[in-house]
Amino acid sequence: MADDHAGPQRLRLLSYNIQSGLSTRNYSQYVTRSWRHLVPVPSRMVNLDGIARILADYDLVALQEVDAGSLRSGFVNQVKYLAAHAGFEHVFDQSNRKIGMISQHGNAVLSRVRPDAITEHKLPGLIPGRGVLAVRFGSGIDALYVLILHMALGRRGRLRQIEFLAELVRDYRHVILMGDLNSRLDSPEMAVLLESVRLRESAPGLHTFPSWQPDRQLDHILVSPSITVEHVEVLDHVYSDHLPIAMEVRLPEAFRFEAPGFGLRIDPPDHWSLASGTSEA
Repeated sequence: MADDHAGPQRLRLLSYNIQSGLSTRNYSQYVTRSWRHLVPVPSRMVNLDGIARILADYDLVALQEVDAGSLRSGFVNQVKYLAAHAGFEHVFDQSNRKIGMISQHGNAVLSRVRPDAITEHKLPGLIPGRGVLAVRFGSGIDALYVLILHMALGRRGRLRQIEFLAELVRDYRHVILMGDLNSRLDSPEMAVLLESVRLRESAPGLHTFPSWQPDRQLDHILVSPSITVEHVEVLDHVYSDHLPIAMEVRLPEAFRFEAPGFGLRIDPPDHWSLASGTSEA
C-alpha cells in the first residue's frame, strides 16, 4: 500500500467466500458430502493454508462463510488462523449464524492498516443470519467506508437488503462494497443496487461461481465513482465453491489514512475476535 505522502494511495482488495474451508468439485457433492459442513475434516486445514497464501498478497480482505471457531472447524477460529498465517494485524469477525457448538458462520475483514471505526449491522431478511460490516478509514466527509456482506439467496430478501444499504451509505462519498451478493450483474436487483447505492461495477463478466466451472458472477467488488479501478481479476484457486475476486484501486486525492496506532473505536460495542486477542464489551 502506498505511503500517505508518496503520491496516489492504492489498495489491493480481495473478496472471497471460503465456504468455511471446504472445497467442492461438482454439484452432487453438496448432497454426498454435506456431512462435512457439520464435523471437522483434515482438508479444511489444508485449504486454509492455501487460502492464507493467497491473502498474503493483499491489503484489505473481505471473507464470507468463515467460521469463528466451532465443532466443524475443530474449534479453530478461521479468522485468527488466516490472519496469523497471512500476516494481518487488524482482523475482525461478525458471526451472523450460530448453530450451538456446530458452527459460527459469518463475515470477516482483514486489514493491514488500522481502521478508525467498525460498525456491525444485521441485514433484514425473511431468514435471519445475514450481516454487514461497515469499516471506516479516515474521518470527515472524505472518509473511506468499506462494506463487507453476504446477501440473501432469495430476490425478495436481497431487495430488502439493498434498501437497507442505500439508507446506510446515503451520506458517504467514498464507498467500496465487497462480498457474495448472490446476484448476477444483469439481474434486476443488481440494477437497483448500483443505482440506489450509487456504485459501479468495473468489469462485468468476471465469473466466480461455481469454482469448478464458473459461469456466474455472484461475487463483486463495487466502488464509488470517486475511486479509480486500476486492475480487477478472478483468481483461479479452488479452495471453495467460489473463486476469489481481486482488485487494485487508487483512492481519491482528498482521502488520507490516519496515522497508524490511532485508537480503534468499535461502534456499537460488541464481541470481536482480533488477530492479537479477543475484545469484549
